[in-house]
Amino acid sequence: MPNPSAQIRYILSGQGDGWEILSRARELARLGDPALNLCVGEHDEPTPPEIIAAMDASARGGNTGYAPLAGSPALREALAARVTARQGVARGPADVMVTGGGQGALFNAMKAVLDPGDRCVIIDPYYAPYPATVRTAGGVPVVCRAEAANGFQPTAEALDRACEGARALLVNTPNNPTGAIYTAETLAIIAEICIRRDLWLITDEVYDGMAFGHTHLSPAALPGMEDRTIIIGSMSKSYAMCGFRCGWAAGPTHAIKLMTDLALNLAFGLPGFIQDAALFALTDAADIEGRICGTFGRRHAVARAALAGATSARATASEGAMYLMIDIRATGMSGRDFAHDLIERERIAVMPGESFGNAAAGHVRATLTLPDDQLTEALTRLAGFAAARAI
Repeated sequence: MPNPSAQIRYILSGQGDGWEILSRARELARLGDPALNLCVGEHDEPTPPEIIAAMDASARGGNTGYAPLAGSPALREALAARVTARQGVARGPADVMVTGGGQGALFNAMKAVLDPGDRCVIIDPYYAPYPATVRTAGGVPVVCRAEAANGFQPTAEALDRACEGARALLVNTPNNPTGAIYTAETLAIIAEICIRRDLWLITDEVYDGMAFGHTHLSPAALPGMEDRTIIIGSMSKSYAMCGFRCGWAAGPTHAIKLMTDLALNLAFGLPGFIQDAALFALTDAADIEGRICGTFGRRHAVARAALAGATSARATASEGAMYLMIDIRATGMSGRDFAHDLIERERIAVMPGESFGNAAAGHVRATLTLPDDQLTEALTRLAGFAAARAI
C-alpha cells in the first residue's frame, strides 16, 4: 500500500495538540457523563429559524443548481456594502467573492499572495489552522510572539523583526484565541511595517461584530493599505451560521479575480440556497447580528464576574470575540496538563493555550458558549480547581 503524502505530513506538522480534549468531551457526552464544554467556538443556540426558512424557500424555489463562481450578484453587493460600512474601505461587488467559510477565503487569499517558499508572518497566539494553511498554500509560516504581559498585542520591534524578508502578514482582530482587540496604535504599527516592507496584509475579521464596548477598527482603512489588504469575513459567528460554510474575501479587484479563478478548481462555488440565506440575514434580519453579539458581550461580563478575585485563574485582556484566555501559571502546570486534569476530575472542557502557539503557554482558552448559569458554574469550579493546585 502506498504511503500517505509526505507533503501532507509536513503541512499538518504540529497541528492537533489539545483537540483530544474536545474528543474526550464528546466521548463523555456519548457515555451519558457530559462535561461542561467550553472547547469550541460553536453557538449553543441553533441558527435563527428565519434564516433556515429563507434557505428552505430558496431551495424549494429551485435555486439548487450551480451558483456563480464568485457568488451571486446580490450577495456580493450586500457584502461590499457591509465591508464599506464596517471596515471603512470602499469596496464594490467586483472586490468581493463568496467562499466556503472564512477558512476557504483564507486559503484562497494565501494562494493569491504567496509564491512557493514565500514567508508569511502569523502572530502567536494564533487560530490553530493558520500555520497549516500557510504551508498548504506553499508558504513558510514565521511566528511573531505577542506576549501576555502586553495584552497579547504585538510590539513594533518583534513584528518588524519577524517581517524581514516576508511577503505577507496575517493578523486577526478581534482575536481568536485571546479575545484581544488590536489598538489603534498596534494597527498603525502593522500598517507602517506593511508599507515599508511592501507586504500583503491578510486581515481575519470574522469577529468584527464582537468588539464589545469598542468600534471595530480595520487596518484596511488606514492610509496606504487599501490596495495591499485582503479582508476575511464569515457568516458563521455573528449570525450563528457555522454549518452553512459561508465566508467571503474582500480586496483589490485583481486579487479577487485571481482568487475566483482558483475557486474554479476547488469548491466550484457555494450553493445558491445558502447564499440566499446569507443575503436574507444581511439585508432582512439585521437585528440577528446585534442579538447574537449582545449575548456574547453579556457572557464576557458573566465570565469575568465568575473569575473576579481568583488569583490562580486570572482572566486576561479579552475584549471581544467569543473567548476568554485564562492565566493558570500560578498552578505551575502547563495549559495542556491543566486541561487534561480538569476534564477528568471536574468534567469541564477547555482548550490548552499551547494549542494556539507558545505565547499562551500556561493558559487555557474558554469559549463563552454555555448559558449564563452553566458558564458561571464552569468557571467558578475551574477557579477552585486552580486554587487547590497553586504553588
